[in-house]
Amino acid sequence: MATEMMGTVMKVSGPLVVAENMSGTKMFEVVRVGKDRLVGEIIRLEGDTASIQVYEDTSGLTVGDPLVKTGLPLSLELGPGILDGIYDGIQRPLERIQTICQSVFVPRGIDVPNLDRDKQWDFTPLNVKVGDLVTGGDVIGTIKENGLFKNHYVMVPPSVSGRVTSIKPAGKYNIETTVVEVDDSGKTAPVQLYQKWPVRQARPVVEKLQGNTALLTCERVIDALFPVTQGGTAAVPGAFGCGKTVISQALSKYSNSDVVVYVGCGERGNEMAEVLTDFPELTTLIDGKEEPIMQRTTLVANTSNMPVAAREASIYTGVTTAEFFRDMGYNVAMMADSTSRWAEALREISGRLAEMPADAGYPAYLGARLASFYERSGRVKCLGTPERFGSITIVGAVSPPGGDFTDPVTSATLSIVQVFWGLDKKLAQRKHFPAVNWNISFSKYIRILEPFFEKYDTEYSMLQQQMKEILQKEDDLQEIVQLVGKDSLSEDQKCTLEVAKIIREDFLQQNGFVDYDFMCPLAKTIGMMKVIVGFHTSAQKAIAESTGDSKVTWTVINSVMKELIVKITSMKFELPRQPDEHFKRTYTNLFEEVMTAFRNLAEEK
Repeated sequence: MATEMMGTVMKVSGPLVVAENMSGTKMFEVVRVGKDRLVGEIIRLEGDTASIQVYEDTSGLTVGDPLVKTGLPLSLELGPGILDGIYDGIQRPLERIQTICQSVFVPRGIDVPNLDRDKQWDFTPLNVKVGDLVTGGDVIGTIKENGLFKNHYVMVPPSVSGRVTSIKPAGKYNIETTVVEVDDSGKTAPVQLYQKWPVRQARPVVEKLQGNTALLTCERVIDALFPVTQGGTAAVPGAFGCGKTVISQALSKYSNSDVVVYVGCGERGNEMAEVLTDFPELTTLIDGKEEPIMQRTTLVANTSNMPVAAREASIYTGVTTAEFFRDMGYNVAMMADSTSRWAEALREISGRLAEMPADAGYPAYLGARLASFYERSGRVKCLGTPERFGSITIVGAVSPPGGDFTDPVTSATLSIVQVFWGLDKKLAQRKHFPAVNWNISFSKYIRILEPFFEKYDTEYSMLQQQMKEILQKEDDLQEIVQLVGKDSLSEDQKCTLEVAKIIREDFLQQNGFVDYDFMCPLAKTIGMMKVIVGFHTSAQKAIAESTGDSKVTWTVINSVMKELIVKITSMKFELPRQPDEHFKRTYTNLFEEVMTAFRNLAEEK
């Protein structure tokens, strides 16, 4: 190998290696360090020396070890075979590595192609023939990846454009096969079944658009009170044990996304193991056949016992994979669990580089890095023909130490994201899950999503507003109750407290491990909201309009309508996997029953 392609290690400090004889290299170029050829990435250049972030354990490296320059940035291979797979932070296939090495650990310096080179895929050409002009993003063919993900589009890479000179017929090919050749300004550019893309560079789009549909999570507290758009950003901060991972996993399982990218960044290994065991068992009906939802999911695992530096890359690996599927015109949900561990990796490297620390030792550019990650979300018009629209929704879990939301990562994230689902330690201790605190959480997408929800029910905005008001009033009244007791409250306030209790315990609380409540379709959520708000409005009206001897009190309502209140608290027991019409019919009948009961009460009085 030519000596100009070699450098020499001159300093090793944990995951940071400083090498000399590095002139001619570029920022963020990949190098192979030492005799084991460890993967590293240049993060600082100074004179003839380069600081390198090594993505593997550096024990055993010594001064004078050789270092090979590759001249290439850290890139992903994007093509068929990504879904239903698990990769580490730099897209090494963990399943294939385990098969090759027969070991549960990833050996240092192992070099395995990211995507399987031997597997044959059924390729069918689409809308393209010899002599056609193509540009970046044009769909030239389709592959059936699996039973759930039937259309994996083969696209012209964004940097290629020109006239088609040859095209392969439909058939079985491996991913390195050149299926189309394009004459690009006199040079022949091959289009293969996969393409490479640098992780730190966002994939180009025609334009970014306003989100207009909701990411339905099938969790009542989120869909009813704090919805997020497809193409939005959400943060889920909470102390340990509050249920961040369970919310992320529930989103991956039941949301209305086409593709899910789940990044386990610095969290416990058993959480990724749980995803790997649970997801293949969960199925969805496609054309009358049950297909595991793992087939629409790809996992990037960089758990707490894996090298710290690779955590930083794992977030970019996840979002670049998501962009690839978005460019096909799909709605992608990306879960990052957790961005705090990613920020800790930035802090570790920043400390090794002796940079000036900011708040709590994090680097001064923490906010800028977080913003550049979250801004890769959004609904977009994709490059190329046919016209397609795709989106990436990013949900980032944040683990502030001790549940302190003034932590730099949490406060920087809050200034960027548009939806905040704040998890509360007290709710989690009371076993109220999902432990989303309705008093501190918010969503800035409510106005944008009104037309979407009003297709389901024209009263949605009013129902949501009234529910929030009831919960807010309860919060204010709780202070009075604790000071002077419940008896000092007026009748309408007693009614508000009791209805708020129904909302808390029988609407917002949801058990993800029982067959009637593991998910909640939107029709069921809106039906339940309608009945509860209708009951509250009618009760307040009955109390306000009654006078003198025939005064209606909460005690009267409670005793006369005991059975009806039990029915209202039992609404969640309707099984979720039923048609929308069933929920509409069931809850409309119950709503009518509530109205009739209050009319009868008024007539009796």
